[in-house]
Parts: sequence; C-alpha cells; structure tokens
Amino acid sequence: MRQTETRTLKNKSVKSLLKTLAKAVEKEVTNKSAEGAKAALVKAVSAVDKAARKGIIHKNTAARRVAQLTKLVNSMSPSEAA
Repeated sequence: MRQTETRTLKNKSVKSLLKTLAKAVEKEVTNKSAEGAKAALVKAVSAVDKAARKGIIHKNTAARRVAQLTKLVNSMSPSEAA
C-alpha cells in the first residue's frame, strides 16, 4: 500500500506536467509565436515520450498526444509564423 501511494503521487505529478506542457504549446499557437510553439512542442514531446517509456501512460496514448500537438503547431500558416 505504501508503494502504491508513492507511485500514485508520482504518476499524478507527471500527468499534471504533461497537461501543463500541452497547454503551453496551445498558448504559443494562439499567440501566433512559431519559435515559441516549436520550443514548447519539443519539451512536450520529450515529456510525453518519457512518460510512455516509464509506463505512466500507454504508448498509443503518447503517440496520439504527440500527433495532436504536432498537427496543432503545423496548422499555423506561414503568414502567422512571421
């Protein structure tokens, strides 16, 4: 039970971080900041991949989240990026 409590807290922390990083990407896209969005995307993808490797989230969930965030950043038109 003690291990479960510790692991649950750690997993919640990581999942919260993933949500925060995803929101950061969305914020940068909303602000039409191409460089900021790409930098935030790199951080978010790294964290999602790490969580999947450690078994905190399923690998398909990780792939879906990465794809959605990448699609969001790539949806910025070149005129918005300038």
